[in-house]
Amino acid sequence: MHESQPQHQATGAMLLVVCAGMVGALNIGKVPSTLPALQQSFGMSLVEASFLVSMFQAAGMLLGLFGGVLADRFGARRVMSAGLMVLALASAVGALSASAAILLVSRALESTGFLLTVLPGPALLRRVVAVRRFSYALGWWGSYMPAGTSLGLALTPWLTGFGGWQLAWWATASAAALMSGLVWRSLPADPPSHAVQVRVLALARNTICTPGPWLLAACFRLYAGQFISVFGFLPTVYQQAGIAPTLAGLLTALGVLVNVLGNVGAGVLMQRGISRTLVMSVTSGVMAICAVMIFSDSLAFGLRYTAVLMFSTVGGLIPGTLFTTAPRFAPYPGAVSTTTGLMQQGSSIGQFFAPPLVAAVATMSGGWQGGGLMIAAIAVLNTGVAVAVGRLDRALEMRRTR
Repeated sequence: MHESQPQHQATGAMLLVVCAGMVGALNIGKVPSTLPALQQSFGMSLVEASFLVSMFQAAGMLLGLFGGVLADRFGARRVMSAGLMVLALASAVGALSASAAILLVSRALESTGFLLTVLPGPALLRRVVAVRRFSYALGWWGSYMPAGTSLGLALTPWLTGFGGWQLAWWATASAAALMSGLVWRSLPADPPSHAVQVRVLALARNTICTPGPWLLAACFRLYAGQFISVFGFLPTVYQQAGIAPTLAGLLTALGVLVNVLGNVGAGVLMQRGISRTLVMSVTSGVMAICAVMIFSDSLAFGLRYTAVLMFSTVGGLIPGTLFTTAPRFAPYPGAVSTTTGLMQQGSSIGQFFAPPLVAAVATMSGGWQGGGLMIAAIAVLNTGVAVAVGRLDRALEMRRTR
């Protein structure tokens, strides 16, 4: 973006990019509250229905890096618009599904569309906002996941009650199609020579041979594993406290939504030059303490839910910091989306493997307190990764000033 461009135009473009990410995340939040209806419609067991949740991580685990390469290779606006259209078509296929198998396939397609939608985000923000506001914009970008997921969690029960689970799928399909058109019409066009200048294999090779993207992916993997474990098993806390399912859905949505505050706060802190290591280390420590409190049977529900809100709010500082760091750790400016793709791959792996690990520890220890300790241990491990990120950041800064 040129500094001469009016700030209100840049802000509008920034919000459009963030909203596109939120539309993608709606597809995460639409599933949990519809699982009972889906089980009834297709005669699915609980285990079979759970694959509708985990299937959304398939593309991220397998294609995260490759999705980022596509964005860097073919242009960020083009790939984001195409990803939203894939989301729209996949959701429509899901709404029309006549069997559980087709619904599962549609979820895998949604996963691909989501990946193509969100990976170009940082590259597009770099194009539409001034350099001095880039860290701030990336903090906002990090909020797309909790904002979109919580909106899906809050709206889906109402949509399902009004028109069945299919209405929720049609709603996300319509939102994605509309957003695809807005992205294509409203954001700056990709450079004409972009596709010629960037080579796919070079992007992938240079990114995976650079230590920075791997550190960011490791940090995101550990963070995402903690986050999904807490909110995946949160119904246990509600059940123990005798909370009604409708109220439980709203409490869960609020718990996810406050994560936005941490993401935006990270952008502000990075803009002011606060140490990345300090922010992520302190955050991991707070998350560890909160995880133990959340799954402690000896604490009152009010205190445990306060810990949920603190876990989510403070925890948002980590993804916000990682997104602001990605442009610094990318091998070169043209590989930002590829670096973000590797981060997304780490996040998906963490979300896929951490919940079973936490559940296994809880089972072997005879209670969810053991699961809370396992989540806390993951948070402590992430402190070590944060220290490594800080060391590399200082080394890169010294290299630039020479």
